[in-house]
Amino acid sequence: MNPDSSSAAGTFEQVFGAPPQGVWAAPGRVNLIGEHTDYNAGFVMPLALPHATVAAVSRRDDGVLALASDGMPGGPAELRTDTLAPGVRPDWTAYPAGVVWALREAGHTVGGACVSVTSTVPAGAGLSSSAALEVATALALNDLYALGLTREELATLCRRAENAYVGVPSGIMDQMASACCTAGHVLHLDTRDLIRRQVPFDLAAAGLRLLVIDTRVTHDLADGGYAERRAACTEAAAALGAGSLREIPHEGLADALGRLPDARLRRAARHVVTENRRVERVVELLDAGRPRDIGPVLDAGHVSLRDDFRVSCPELDLATGAARAAGALGARMTGGGFGGSALALVEAASAETVGRAVTGAFAAAGYRTPRVFEAVASAGARRLDAGVPG
Repeated sequence: MNPDSSSAAGTFEQVFGAPPQGVWAAPGRVNLIGEHTDYNAGFVMPLALPHATVAAVSRRDDGVLALASDGMPGGPAELRTDTLAPGVRPDWTAYPAGVVWALREAGHTVGGACVSVTSTVPAGAGLSSSAALEVATALALNDLYALGLTREELATLCRRAENAYVGVPSGIMDQMASACCTAGHVLHLDTRDLIRRQVPFDLAAAGLRLLVIDTRVTHDLADGGYAERRAACTEAAAALGAGSLREIPHEGLADALGRLPDARLRRAARHVVTENRRVERVVELLDAGRPRDIGPVLDAGHVSLRDDFRVSCPELDLATGAARAAGALGARMTGGGFGGSALALVEAASAETVGRAVTGAFAAAGYRTPRVFEAVASAGARRLDAGVPG
């Protein structure tokens, strides 16, 4: 689970015939609260996972981007950096290629690179495996080409890669979480202006654990469901004369809903406005030293995502329901939805009981066995080796 610099460097040398100039890692994330609010200029609270994507990288100046992954068959794919264009490659290589494209589009001199990737972030689980790949690539290129970009600037460019090059209309949360989270903290991020604060998040000290339940129902945010929800939010904001749903205050929600023309837009607005308030409430509770009390807020978040935003699925509903029935203090789906993962806040002493209950419920329903593991607030993107870029 923890990033391994020497193993990644060894794999790189096997593929490319020489040691890499450096090894970088970027984590996946799980979002504690604040779902589908980032592209509405709202609030989010992600934490970095110990699961990470590791990129061993060397610079090359011939304009070739060579990409290899230990999780993909075949040899490295070779792309010309001067011919990169959105939509050209629909596979995993689109993410690092998109980063190179976004850097070059922004006027940064990036010639080429050899990149060997390994990852422990489960793909399709709603844990931001794509953002981890983007950020690891961007951080490596930032160092190797001495670009001098900040973490915030790198995250913004990675988001552009995902939006414009890959074609996923995501917000900024995933890239900011991977680039900027710190160990032992949850990131309170205002996605409108990228003001952020690291909020201490030591569940172990409170006798608690946060479980991630990967339903193994894969999702693809490039398909229509995600884009439809985003379009509904944009339409609702426009109907209310707002630049984004972030501008609608919680205390004015009832009036706003009465001004929207149909139920689809009312549901979208209600979810986003109430979810922003839930983020604020979780911050208040954590600041007050009351982590147990965030459980009901997580529950309310799942109900809103299930009933108003309609991005849950039977497996996610079963995971959260079984966890609560087994004693979880709160549970909700996390990520974009339509599959992926749920999380459950549990007493440390009951973590195994909750995990067994969820697994048993999936077996009884005839679903694939879920993957259950603890989410520990971990470090954001970093260079793993101590070398100096050549």
